[in-house]
Amino acid sequence: MTLTLRLLDHCVLPVPDLATARARYEALGFTVAPQGTHPFGTINSCVYFADDTFLEPLAIGDAIKVAEAIESRNVFVARDALYRQAVGADGFSALVFKTDDAMADHAGFDEADFSAGPVLDFSRAFVDPKGRSGKVSFRLAFAAEPTSDAAYFFTCQRIEAPALAGRAALETHRNGVAGIAGVTLTAVDPQAQEAFLSTLANGPVGRANGALSAHLGNSRLAIEPADGPLRLAAIHFAVADIDATAEALAAGDVVFEREGGKLTVRPASGQGAIFTFEDRS
Repeated sequence: MTLTLRLLDHCVLPVPDLATARARYEALGFTVAPQGTHPFGTINSCVYFADDTFLEPLAIGDAIKVAEAIESRNVFVARDALYRQAVGADGFSALVFKTDDAMADHAGFDEADFSAGPVLDFSRAFVDPKGRSGKVSFRLAFAAEPTSDAAYFFTCQRIEAPALAGRAALETHRNGVAGIAGVTLTAVDPQAQEAFLSTLANGPVGRANGALSAHLGNSRLAIEPADGPLRLAAIHFAVADIDATAEALAAGDVVFEREGGKLTVRPASGQGAIFTFEDRS
């Protein structure tokens, strides 16, 4: 049977507050969308890319609603709380994949013993860039490595999602980022994560120099050796002009390291993961 590689949808990055995150992402040269509000107490301000992926800086907007959601077995909120307790308020907690059938994904995760809990259905209001309001609805299926204390993963099915008119402005960034080229995870023993990585990618896994790698339909994943449990560590962005990206980072007073066609920005307040910018010209 031929497997269909999963498509990356977005990265979830806990932040202490959206104002701090917005300031950091704007300094990095990103265009940041207005606040979105979940019905279970979390809030976000997303960064959208032309390749139909995005970043989701996530903060606590209503602690009472969050507590109620955890009590009702809302996996998204419960795993976010677990991450904040284990790692801190700044970080990279979840990797999300596109899907047309979250219920089938849930069944597959459960069969592989990687399910992180029940499917979540929810809706929220939105306002598009032209000021028109509407409602979007989603169904999420969750996975986690059984010994993980923080990192989690889910597939996201858009049940009701009207096209956003005029979102091109939100997908245009001063740093030139066009999309997410890849994500790197770390673990003390990457080889032990082979079955899990294969389940996430829905495809084969490669081995080299103690690390694992897997291709997605629109990106790549890797697990590299490092002390500690499984963690999401770095996000790699594709850019067309690395010199222009370097200028944008410098303009925002962002400290970076340069090695050939790659720029590396270490985590900072409001940015809980390593960011690299890779020349794809």
